[in-house]
Amino acid sequence: MTTSKVTSTAAASGYGQRQQLARLCHGARLVRPLARLRTLLRDDLRILAYHRVLESVEPAGFDFDVELISASAERFHEQMAFVRRRFHPMRFDEVMALFEAGRRMPPRAILISFDDGYDDNHRIAFPILKDLGLSAMFFVATGHIDSGAPYAYDWLVHMICTTEATQLSAPELGLEAALPESLTGRRALANEVLDRLKSLHDGAQEAFIARLEREWGIWRHVGHVNCRPMSWDQLREMQGAGMEIGSHGVGHRMLAKLSLAQMAEEVCESKATLDRELGTSVQVLSYPVGGPDAFNAQVIETVRQSGFRMACSYIAGTDTVRPDSRYSLRRLPVERSMDTAWFEAMVSLPELFGYPTRSRLRAG
Repeated sequence: MTTSKVTSTAAASGYGQRQQLARLCHGARLVRPLARLRTLLRDDLRILAYHRVLESVEPAGFDFDVELISASAERFHEQMAFVRRRFHPMRFDEVMALFEAGRRMPPRAILISFDDGYDDNHRIAFPILKDLGLSAMFFVATGHIDSGAPYAYDWLVHMICTTEATQLSAPELGLEAALPESLTGRRALANEVLDRLKSLHDGAQEAFIARLEREWGIWRHVGHVNCRPMSWDQLREMQGAGMEIGSHGVGHRMLAKLSLAQMAEEVCESKATLDRELGTSVQVLSYPVGGPDAFNAQVIETVRQSGFRMACSYIAGTDTVRPDSRYSLRRLPVERSMDTAWFEAMVSLPELFGYPTRSRLRAG
């Protein structure tokens, strides 16, 4: 798939403009009346998309993907309180029931979702949600719940941030680069590597990460306290307290980058494992990575035939739940740079203040 290259400078500029505009609108008390007008004109479903919630968005000594930190604990509590106060929080099963009964969603309907299944979802986000009487959907990669192993993309970032090597040689990605001395510089390089890597097919992605593990001697099987998945017992506890659990595949692999047989195995095995371990029929899937190149018509059909009733992408936006959208629902990414004004403006007026879907860098 051909995608345009977006530089980090241009992206940062766009994000800064949204933040400044959000602050201006928030200070002028324009957000709420504009949101009311939008509610009269649009009948859509908002789905918030989170990854990690940690004590801080810039933890000391944190050498994993900092961009996966969606919010600090304090900011997340503030965000959820705002959602409960100004919107109509729902569960995915409630949305599916209304859709299948042919009934309209209530005004300002909103869902809360988490991708991947990091243990901080249980340790930090879950108590906040429970305290506020909210439910969220946690999409988990079952293979990582089984093994406790770190996620491959996250481990790649960790290797780049911690290796003692001075040069990154990545001919597979069309990239040769000196490794910066600063953690900030290494994070920026890691983000470029990730974007290029995700344009490759699955086998090439796995081979590249495995090669760096061997060459740098930074072994994933050792694990790390800052990159642990939840356990099955934690998921059962959360489910018993009103949270929903969904599929994020088995190994967090981009489904459209797999062979048809591998893709079907990822989808079907994840559902079978979740159904068995949680004692229920899991109904919703989130496509790993979730951009336009992460799923396609064949993936959607496999998901549908496997018994899932709804699926989420990571394409930014909102949706009216329809037969042609229920397996490619867009979401609103929440990211660590969002302050209070920006978050409230983004949820209230997503067309103006939401993140655009990130373009993939081309390898080579």
